Amino acid sequence: MARLITPDAPLARLAPDRLWRLPGVYAPQADTRLLAGALRREGALSGLDVLDIGTGSGALALYAAHLGARVTALDVSRPAVWSTRINAWRAGLRISALRGSVEDLAGRRFDLILSNPPYVPAPRPLPPGRGAARAWDAGSDGRHVLDRMGRTAPALLRPHGVLLLVQSALSGTEATLEMLEAAGMRARVTDRAVIPYGPVLRSRLDWLRARRLIGPDDTMEELVVIRAEHS
Repeated sequence: MARLITPDAPLARLAPDRLWRLPGVYAPQADTRLLAGALRREGALSGLDVLDIGTGSGALALYAAHLGARVTALDVSRPAVWSTRINAWRAGLRISALRGSVEDLAGRRFDLILSNPPYVPAPRPLPPGRGAARAWDAGSDGRHVLDRMGRTAPALLRPHGVLLLVQSALSGTEATLEMLEAAGMRARVTDRAVIPYGPVLRSRLDWLRARRLIGPDDTMEELVVIRAEHS
């Protein structure tokens, strides 16, 4: 059954008004809370190395650190990195926030990887190189970043490491599952939530309908969390 996570006290810290953000940095939303709920069920993270790819304001990185993990937070956006550093300082949590891409971490290994990547289908064939929209726009099929993660994330995981990834069903849930399985990971959907279309999807309804990504009367989006475990 589709559901939204009901925040407990630590999850309530992911509310946008609890985190400091520079202009253009992605604010925690339903996808952030859904992924945080999946992370919570992984249990205590004490002593584990966790990587948060596309950290934004650092909400998920902070939650992982709250659960005891040693956290590396990664983002291509300089404002996002500084927002994460400030929020970690305000929360009294130790997080290594780095600007760059996953290729910059070659040679490192993690026990768990989190990601709330850009996944929204957009009229442009490639994601924007700058501006707030690069936090959500992901090419015409919404898979530009998802496919890249499928190629790179498994190599960053230790044996039996776990990837937790949130995306929209509009960008192809089955495609992500098949991609991760092909990379030698055991992948499944663990969480679903159905939410009303937000401002971004509402702004491109005609285009989404013309692409037959949504029906003429659709008003709700399904979010999914995919859990993949390295063999």
